[in-house]
Amino acid sequence: MTAVPDIEFRGVTKRYGAVTAVTAIDLAIPPSAFVALLGPSGCGKTTCLRMIGGFEQSSEGQVFIRGQDMAGTPPYRRPVNMVFQQYALFPHLDVEANVSYGLRQARPRLSSQEIGRRAGEALEMVRLAGYGGRKIHELSGGQQQRVALARALVNKPAVLLLDEPLAALDKKLRTDMQIELQNLQREIGITFVLVTHDQEEALSMSDLVCVMNGGRIVQLGQPSEIYDEPADLFVADFVGKTNLLSGKVAGHTGDLVNVALADGTVIAARKRIALQQGEAVSVSLRPESLSLGATEGSPFKGIVRNRIFLGSTAEYAIEIQGIGTLLAKADHVIGHGNLFKPGEPVAIGFASGTPLAFPEIKNNGTNQRVAKNVEIIS
Repeated sequence: MTAVPDIEFRGVTKRYGAVTAVTAIDLAIPPSAFVALLGPSGCGKTTCLRMIGGFEQSSEGQVFIRGQDMAGTPPYRRPVNMVFQQYALFPHLDVEANVSYGLRQARPRLSSQEIGRRAGEALEMVRLAGYGGRKIHELSGGQQQRVALARALVNKPAVLLLDEPLAALDKKLRTDMQIELQNLQREIGITFVLVTHDQEEALSMSDLVCVMNGGRIVQLGQPSEIYDEPADLFVADFVGKTNLLSGKVAGHTGDLVNVALADGTVIAARKRIALQQGEAVSVSLRPESLSLGATEGSPFKGIVRNRIFLGSTAEYAIEIQGIGTLLAKADHVIGHGNLFKPGEPVAIGFASGTPLAFPEIKNNGTNQRVAKNVEIIS
């Protein structure tokens, strides 16, 4: 028997006057999932989160939480809680009073002992036991974020909504809190729905990634699937870094498509949909899929123009005559002196079938990066 989804959208559309923010969305989120709604600004992800929370009502379609239609149900009667980007903590209250605020509004009223017990459990859950008497201004940014989490979890919601909760934190603390949130979600076992425009955050934290664009769901899948097998050119370009090369279909070899690039080079690429002879395409090549060296038979040879050393890895901007500039990423092995220098010639190779070809988008360059100086050959 199939489990009832914790959250389900059926044909949901949301309009604000003449503007349509979300269009005909169908989505089912399974129980105990950690889901990231990922997309650029204005794609509709926050609108979806607000419709789950009850802060917005759909113009068309239905939103279900654990099988119950939420039409007309206000936020305080839904089995959800939200952690906002700015945390919305009360500065005049101490930590325990912030965490227990929702419990004190509950009807029928809870006893002071019960409120104190549950607030203490929530603080222990987020590893802030003993912090109940502190004022909010006495806490670090990460501790404030945990207080917001404890306040959201103290009412034992079925679903926790996270509206870019890590955006205000520095990089190191953000990484630490990503791990904390993952561990917390596994421990308590409820569904987390995270809204973010940060691809790395979505890929590293969630079980499922829902990529949105223009008010629609473009792809829903596991992080590795989204990254390795993007559904279309938008997903390939938006999620992570990639090189996009323009060309035309020059034939097929088995399941692979042969693409002729501007300089006459023909490369073999995978494809997600059928592509016709002569069709204009864009080929996605992830930087880490490129191998650098003096290998004979490498399809590209170029000059290193820039190098960004990142410690465990190095990124290179490599100019290739007739193609443009490709971004390549290589591991750095300490003590082996294997870094290429700007101005150094280098050959670039990749495994057959590593590139992924998509129909080219005709949109005057919007949402599309292509290698410089690449021409579509006829």
